[in-house]
Amino acid sequence: MAKTEPEATPVSISAHVPEGMPALDLGGRPVSFFEFWPSWLMYLPVAIQCLLLGLRHRSMSLPLIANPAVPLSGMAGVPKSTILQLAGPTANQSILPWTTITTPTTQPAFLAQTLAAMNKSGLDFPIVGKPDIGCRGAGVKLLPDSHSLNAYLNRFPPGAAILLQKLSDFEPEAGVFYVRDPKTEKGQITSLTLKYTPYVVGDGVRTLAELVAADPRAGGLTRLYEERNARHWREVIPEGRPHRLVFSASHCRGAVFRDGGHLVTRQLTGALDRIFDDIPGFYYGRLDLKFRDVDSLRAGCDLQIVEINGASSESIHIWDRQTGFFDAVKTLLQQYRTLFTLGLENKRRGCKPPGLWPLYRAWRHELQLVKRYPVND
Repeated sequence: MAKTEPEATPVSISAHVPEGMPALDLGGRPVSFFEFWPSWLMYLPVAIQCLLLGLRHRSMSLPLIANPAVPLSGMAGVPKSTILQLAGPTANQSILPWTTITTPTTQPAFLAQTLAAMNKSGLDFPIVGKPDIGCRGAGVKLLPDSHSLNAYLNRFPPGAAILLQKLSDFEPEAGVFYVRDPKTEKGQITSLTLKYTPYVVGDGVRTLAELVAADPRAGGLTRLYEERNARHWREVIPEGRPHRLVFSASHCRGAVFRDGGHLVTRQLTGALDRIFDDIPGFYYGRLDLKFRDVDSLRAGCDLQIVEINGASSESIHIWDRQTGFFDAVKTLLQQYRTLFTLGLENKRRGCKPPGLWPLYRAWRHELQLVKRYPVND
């Protein structure tokens, strides 16, 4: 009788979760049926609603003044640094140190200039590099040393603006959506989402490709992971070693999102109120932040802000596999109703909507830039 091979043991990216994050349950369905639909399909109801609201208020561009301090409210083509520069001393205490550089037409001495700019801003390796204009984690890389930094810079076209930022002390990450009426002193957290960067854990037998294929969720998203892990794709991962599949905790890059609305507290909301008190003219957006552990997140302590995203940002709990399609669409519709409401209030305060042509030009500019960015980690 022929000897049968033992069946491969399934692996799960829930086998490794960073310290401070809640356990990640991957039982049941790995993704929702609409989770990786084309974005235009998800936003079709939003476009119809915006048309109706624009006709009602006689202005399609009211959302572009929801955050009057930010060009186009941060809808498209706005540098990340533009929003970060609005922060005063109180808010800056929670923002990870950063600096921006612009790639020159000739490369000699540029690395030395970059290192000098880092030193001036108090940055040391490892750092995180990201395009100053970008979305959905495009071009984000972990840079452990000057060699990797130089290679990263050389992959950008001349004139590209790059933001270099301190690597957080913490790995746990959340996306927190915050909205404030300009007439009030207190805001509201409308969404909180825990962001898990996916891992597989080696068994000393299977290659990375085989570990990914055996994972209930990652196995269906191989296209997202293979290019980013090309150097190790055919390597056997040592037993017990966690291998992180992506660095950037962006959903479209393969990160796992879980609704963390139950973690919203008065203390956390109060902490964000104090931060946004020091960012004038910003009333609507999502913070991507790092935190020590769940207790510190709930207490609003030890928060390290990575980015502040403007009007185009999403309440990303909609990408939790348990969120229903109609609930997700309802959330997006509510977001854009809020943008019109804020824009209308700011128009009453003297802000003038810019029209849709500047938005189209900014969107086209961002789209062309993103195509030229290097592949993410």
